[in-house]
Order: sequence, then structure tokens, then C-alpha cells
Amino acid sequence: MTDKKYVDPDYNPMMRPGLDDSEKISPDCSGLNFFSIDHQFQSLLPLYADENEYAHFKPHLNRLGEVAGGRLNDLAMLADKNQPILHPRDRFGRDIDWIEYHPAYREMERIAWDDFKMAAMAHRPGALGWPKLASAPIKYAFQYVFSQAEFGILCPLSVSETSAYHFKWANDPKLKKLFWEGLTSLDFNKRLTGTQFMTEKAAGSDVGSGTLTAVPDGENWKLYGEKWFCSHADADVALLLARPDGAPSGTKGLALFAMPRHLENGLRNSYRIVRLKDKLGTKSMASGEIIFEGAKAYAVGDISQGIKQMLGQVNLSRLSHGVRAAGMMRRCLNEALSAARHRQQFGEPLINKPLMRSQLLDIIIPTEQALSAVMYTSRCMQGSENGNAKSEKLLRLTTPLLKMMACRDNVPVATASMETRGGLGYIEEWVNPRLVRDAQIGLLWEGTTNINALDIITRAIKKENCGKALLDDIERLHDEAPACPGQLKSILKNKMVRAVKFATAVASNSANEFECRRASAGLYNAKTATLLATEGAKLGAEGGDARRLILSRLVLDFRLTPKDPLALEESEFQKEAAKLLISDAPVDLDKAIHLTSL
Repeated sequence: MTDKKYVDPDYNPMMRPGLDDSEKISPDCSGLNFFSIDHQFQSLLPLYADENEYAHFKPHLNRLGEVAGGRLNDLAMLADKNQPILHPRDRFGRDIDWIEYHPAYREMERIAWDDFKMAAMAHRPGALGWPKLASAPIKYAFQYVFSQAEFGILCPLSVSETSAYHFKWANDPKLKKLFWEGLTSLDFNKRLTGTQFMTEKAAGSDVGSGTLTAVPDGENWKLYGEKWFCSHADADVALLLARPDGAPSGTKGLALFAMPRHLENGLRNSYRIVRLKDKLGTKSMASGEIIFEGAKAYAVGDISQGIKQMLGQVNLSRLSHGVRAAGMMRRCLNEALSAARHRQQFGEPLINKPLMRSQLLDIIIPTEQALSAVMYTSRCMQGSENGNAKSEKLLRLTTPLLKMMACRDNVPVATASMETRGGLGYIEEWVNPRLVRDAQIGLLWEGTTNINALDIITRAIKKENCGKALLDDIERLHDEAPACPGQLKSILKNKMVRAVKFATAVASNSANEFECRRASAGLYNAKTATLLATEGAKLGAEGGDARRLILSRLVLDFRLTPKDPLALEESEFQKEAAKLLISDAPVDLDKAIHLTSL
């Protein structure tokens, strides 16, 4: 007898059954170039951006696509699992709070601010070698690609970039020197970061219930009170609403202030971050609760116009949220396609299964709608910045439409993408859980679905008559796309007219407020169906991919046509459309036109 165990000299543990099956696991999209694989995005940008500007920035977008699918993707996964830590005091017991970030987060900051100048490109000429200011379509193109890897850090990036507008609008030399110069700096080592604090315990959507008080202190002000949800809690400068002593209640009494983290003498300002939020998603970025103990602040512009001024930034943030949602949906779609194409089930690829094709269509349609809405809204913003009054009207309506619908669609899209991967989609080693968690925040930040719907219908449609501007521009789009089939044009025009008419009817009577969401969705779906059709017709006429014509018809069928839940649904058109849309092969104009006529 012996205790020594017999070891087979030919034994190889890796040859045991089941251990060599890893190639059967579908790959994800990490390692891919998120710009080069996005053929629809590449084809659309030249329709919306200046030709020379796009030619200049295209190599940089390609470089960002490579970084997003590679290093940035890895950093985002790492930062998500290593959340910021609040240190309330220093080692001497002084109330000098500071937030510790994982090195992965700091590297992501450098990629966004330094490598690609994303916070400065729309404010200063010279970013990435472009001699002018980057246009809105180009600025948001970078955010769209970046968001496919990381959502959380785009909140600080966006509020830093949008905060700079306030100091330009205020036209105050002192504030410009104190804050605008740093917020828009092309030098990473001289940059400032910005944020906005609005939410209080009793003042979420009802901003006018805020109790943060501003007390005059010579030429400046001191702040007393609390803000309850402060994202990017340790920014260098925070824009916030407070009520000056003696000001009336409600939103009319709110003024806009800029509060620096550090005073001009270098000392820490008199406010404390008392806790960080334990959030469902966007875990890489610090959101906290802040108490103000006489913090020094500067009035920004006319103190009687605070809410109006802040809403200017809110609308910019809403647009950015819509862009991020569109980018995240693109990542979800690419992940779903990767899983479905490689996963073998019952002897064939999963993508061949009719139910999977149907599920992929449920992801493709809102993803492409959001992309068209992003590109159109960014062009409206560019026109508005150039002083075009019509573009300003369009921007006023299309921004909350994009924010409301893209962010709302992002949630089921992320869930469907997770389901496509199966059980592994629920495992935190894969990107799907983070996509599902991060998608939820779009429903909350910068107004819930209800708040945005009310803004669309009771303000943009009723008070500002933006519906007429949209109808006029839709007519222009049809005129510029002669290759779009006449029958499809007629249907689209009818849907758009009905959508505006319905929204106007809802707006005309406060008793119809419960219909604001449905009316807003109708506007969005009718508008994006038109955008998809005219884009597809233009691209197809130039010899490019006309599949967006097919997508337009699908929006009509799935989102603008009543359905009988007890009737067979899939038509011959839908079967053929699914086959073409899940393929990378371009669809020529004749084929797209023929298919939309079925």
C-alpha cells in the first residue's frame, strides 16, 4: 500500500470534454472599431455636416472608434467596478472633502478632454487641427461614438461643455476670465470642469419649490441650504439655482449662480459633500449630496431670469442625453448582432431563427430612428447658433422629443440585447448589465418622460407654435429627396400632418394632459419616419445604401399603425426587410423602393 497517487503521464486537463468549447461562446464587440463598423453613421454624417469639416474630422472619429472599442472599453469596465470614494476630511481632521477616483476614470478623462478635445471643440478654434469651431453635428458625432464605450463620464463632459455657454451668454468679462477660459481650454493641465446642481429634497421636477438661499455679500453672494442630487459633485465650478433673500416663491424667484470649488485665493469654498449616492448605474461618476454653509457664488446674468437661463443649459443637456442614448443603442445592436450571428442553436446560427429576426428588428428600428433624430437635431442646433430663427424653433421642439423618446427606447433595447446573449448577458463580466443599468438614467436626468412630454406639448407646441415650423421643414425634406417614392411620401406627409394636428388638439385643452406622452411619441415617430425615408432616398440616389427607406416603412408599420393583438402579423415585406436589415450588405435604391411598395 502507498499514499502516492498514480498520475497518468498522458493526462491533459484541457482535453477533458467541455473544456475546449470556448469557441462556441459568442464574442462581444470589444476590440472592434466602433466607428468603422457603423456603416449607417458613416453614411449619414456627410448629409448633415460640412463636407470639408467632415473630411478633416473623419480620421479622428476613426481613431476614437478604435479607442472606444479597445482601451476605452476596458477602462469603462474597470471604472464601473471601482467606484469613486468620498473622503470627508483630511488627515488633520479638517473638513476638506475630496473624492478619490480609480486611475481608469482619470485616464478616461484624459481621452475625452485631452486626446479628443471634446469639451473645447465647439468653443475654441484649433481643436484637433480644425481652424474653426467644430459644428454641432461633429461635436455630437464624437459623443455618439464615445458613449458606445462609456456613458458615465459623458455627464461631466457634457455639463462642462454646456456650462461654458452661460459665461458666453452672460457677457461678463470677470466671469469669462474666471470660468469660461478654463472650461474651454485646449490645454488639459489648465482646464476647469463644470456641472449643474438643481435637485433638492422637495424640488425635483418642481424646481420652483427649491429652498437654497442666496444672501448678498458685497458684489457677490453667499449660499445657504442643500442640494440633494449633485452629479459630478466635485467639479471646479457649479451652476445652480438659488433664491435671493426676499425674492418671490416659485420659479420666478430663482436666480442663476456660479459657485467655484476653490476661491480666488486657493482656499476651499464653504460647502461640503456629505455623501455620495449609491446609484444603479453610471457608477464611474460621482453624484452626491451637498450642504452649503455660506459658499461664495457669483450671479450669472440678470437674477430675475434665473430659470430661463438655466433652461438654456437644460436643453443642451437634453440633446446630449439623446445623443448618448442613441450611441448606447448602437452598442446594444452591435452586441445583439454579434451574439446572434455566432451562437449556434439547434444546428444553425441563432440569427436564422424567425423569432430572433423579429427581436433584432425591435432593436434596429429605434436605434436607427434615434440616429436620424440626433443628426437632424444637431443640424437644427447649428442653424440656431448661426442665427436662423426657423432652426431655433425646430431645435426647441426636436430637443425634448429626442431626449424623451431616445432615452425611453434605450431601456427596452438594452434589455433585448441582453436577452439575445442569453444567460451570459446577465453576468457582470460582459458589457450588457452595465448597458441595462446605465440606460435607466436617461429616464430621470434632465426631466422624466412626463416632464419632457409636457414641455413638448404645453410649451413648444402650444405656446411657441413649433409644430408649424416642423411641418414646413418636413415639406422641404421631401422636396430635396425626389427619389423617395411618391406613395410613401404621401403617407408620410399625412402622418406628419395628423401628428401635429393631434399634438395641437391635446395642447389646446388642459383636460387632455394625460395624452401628452402619446402625442409626443406620434410627433417623434412621424418625424423620424420622414427623416429615414428622405435619407435613404438621397443615399440610394447617390449609389449608396438605401436601407433607410425600408426602415421608414417599418416605423410606419410598427409605430404609427394600429395592430390587432390576435391577428397574424408578419407580412411578406417584414420578412424580407428583416433579412436585409440584419445583413451588412448595402441595399440599392431599386430594391428598397420595390420592397417598400409590397
